[in-house]
Amino acid sequence: MIYLDYNATTPVCQAAAEAMRPFLGEHFGNPSSIHAAGRNARAAVDDSRDRLAHLLGVKPHELIFTSGGTEANNLAILGLSRNRAARGRHLISCRTEHHAVLNTIEHLQKREGFEVTWLDTSPNGLIDLQQLDEAIRDDTAVVSIMEANNETGVIQPLAQISDICRRRGALLHSDMVQSFGKIHTDLAVVDAASFAAHKFYGPKGTGLLFLRSGIPIDPIHFGGAHENQRRPGTENVAAIAGMGAAAEFVEQDRADEQERERKLRDRFWDEMSRQIPLAGANGDSSPRLANTLNVSFADLDSETMLMALDLEGVCASSGSACMVGSVVASHVLLAMGLPLELAKSAIRFSLGKFTTAQEIDRAARVVLQIIQRTHARHIAQTERVAI
Repeated sequence: MIYLDYNATTPVCQAAAEAMRPFLGEHFGNPSSIHAAGRNARAAVDDSRDRLAHLLGVKPHELIFTSGGTEANNLAILGLSRNRAARGRHLISCRTEHHAVLNTIEHLQKREGFEVTWLDTSPNGLIDLQQLDEAIRDDTAVVSIMEANNETGVIQPLAQISDICRRRGALLHSDMVQSFGKIHTDLAVVDAASFAAHKFYGPKGTGLLFLRSGIPIDPIHFGGAHENQRRPGTENVAAIAGMGAAAEFVEQDRADEQERERKLRDRFWDEMSRQIPLAGANGDSSPRLANTLNVSFADLDSETMLMALDLEGVCASSGSACMVGSVVASHVLLAMGLPLELAKSAIRFSLGKFTTAQEIDRAARVVLQIIQRTHARHIAQTERVAI
């Protein structure tokens, strides 16, 4: 199997697995219990929080453990918006956001009386900074802009976005689920940021929200005083321990690893573009994550391509893997102005730490063979119709 879907999820690294193992067995205590078993579990949670805070350059109490990136996004947007509703009920975001952001904001718009300004993007996926500046009003509560897009890898100019928000007095939240471990994380420019462990070689089902000290937030769940009364529920001790170890694993050689992945991605694209003239890379003229390549194959729908790739042992996706197996036209590419037929033919290839040059070369050959077979069948069908 050639796995080229690292933006969907990553394998758990050995360091994370080893960190988790004790808390899946003998150290099973509830971290809220006061006895020795509970204290051992609490120590693991606190240690992971300290390690993550050190990596991110923030204070430990500014980190809130969650069940993943989706919950972190929900907590940030719902919790901050509701808490600041007295200031105003205006929100700003972009149509290329992950559905965990889009659907949460749409809920506030449809069910809780918030007004939303959706920013446009250029054909290369970047927001219009002037439009953002003009969109912020006195009653703007929260701006939510992701740092790096999960489908195209396009990186937004977060520092410039931050300057605008701070000058205008609006809180800035950023979905950093895809960017952490791939580019430098600067939490000094945001007020809140979301992360998911399984995107950086940690376990599924755990994540965190950074919330700058002194910023109040309304809880969205109820039932306990965990996480400083901001997120109730018994902490997933094993997964939290694994997340801390995974974060250190991915950050230890980040710059060198991302350069390696960039070279492999470019090698992959160079080979495909040389032999497949109708292939087009999406978002390739903007700053991008080094591991991400989003390609539209004209005259071939993504579902057909994905099934053919799977039969050849190549794992890729049509974009977000959070649509429960469905293959639909990418909302990200449509928001970037891509024609429907090209948006429906897009495939996302995403590389990771265990991707090899041999795998990239093999995958390029597989893609070419699929294109050739598909075109040959199309020509044969056309000829039969003509007869």
